[in-house]
Amino acid sequence: MIFASYTNIISPLGFSTEENYEAVANSRTGVKKMMLPFSQDPFCVARIDDENINQYFSGVGASAEHTKLEQLSILSIQDVLNQSGINPQDSRTLLLYSTTKGNIDILENRYSTIDRNRVYLSAFAHHLQSYFKFKHPPVVLSNACISGILAIIIAKRFIEQGRYDNVLVCGGDILSEFTISGFKSFNAMSSEPSKPFDANRTGINLGEAVSTILITNNKELGSGYNTEIVSGASANDANHISGPSRTGDGLFQCLTRILAENTRDIGFVSAHGTATPFNDEMESIAFDRAGLHTVPVNSLKGYYGHTLGAAGVLETALSLESMKHQRLIKSEGYETKGFSGNITMITSHQDKLFSSFIKTASGFGGCNAAALFRKING
Repeated sequence: MIFASYTNIISPLGFSTEENYEAVANSRTGVKKMMLPFSQDPFCVARIDDENINQYFSGVGASAEHTKLEQLSILSIQDVLNQSGINPQDSRTLLLYSTTKGNIDILENRYSTIDRNRVYLSAFAHHLQSYFKFKHPPVVLSNACISGILAIIIAKRFIEQGRYDNVLVCGGDILSEFTISGFKSFNAMSSEPSKPFDANRTGINLGEAVSTILITNNKELGSGYNTEIVSGASANDANHISGPSRTGDGLFQCLTRILAENTRDIGFVSAHGTATPFNDEMESIAFDRAGLHTVPVNSLKGYYGHTLGAAGVLETALSLESMKHQRLIKSEGYETKGFSGNITMITSHQDKLFSSFIKTASGFGGCNAAALFRKING
């Protein structure tokens, strides 16, 4: 049995999972309209305050030696190491990092004392290995916006294959001129807070975050959430370089595989829910085709924006906390049905007894992933 264990979330809403859950449970959002250094126009984004980062990192080390993403990653990974007590130098422990762009802000000449080669994902991973003295080189997973949930699935497979006992899955991405200009070129950015699945949605808000989850085969370490990763699957619909399948084929395949013999008591689906017309429509069709029309659905993008490679890890960690508290989190920004599939959106926070949930993700290039999590004492 493979467990989802200790977690950490660092976002504009806090520097721990508990802080983030409390903020979301009280309907606070990290998405704000603000000016960014590289633009003359304000953007609606979720940005972590630099002063908060400096305050937290001052007790850890010299911030000038690390990029912004490296500082956030060190804080997040260290928090999970402190909670779990595992030794990063143990040969049975691995760091698996999910990101889309890593240290992309190095290209913006923000750091005068940092080796520019750390813009490469392999060099970024090596820096984290050196800091924590991990026995093995970290594995970096970069597969568009499914990177986070796919990393959790791969971690489960590594442990099932007997290669490791503990895998620290850390997902992180930051705001940058590169990513914002890229999504702006697609006309996918919204100038107002995003409204996933809503009829009046106008596009995504980007966000930055780092989140870490310990995946383990140690039942004692898994006792915090008492949650098993039951199954996970990925599929590619090969529809378009950026547009998802109009019939939800790839995501439907993932859902069919993870639900083969595990359909009981699904409390909710944590959807990808980017607030773009094609993504939300595709997901609604896939959920409907998979027979999930009565299962409540939410998107957390209204609270965090789209955090890219961090999204799957962050949203899984928040969902684990939601199941721990037996409380459904409303889909922030949703008011009016804006999709054709027959699904049930969560429109208000509500208490509910349940023992499992599904996390899904979809991304550019037609990639899709889904995983099923279940409490073992529920």
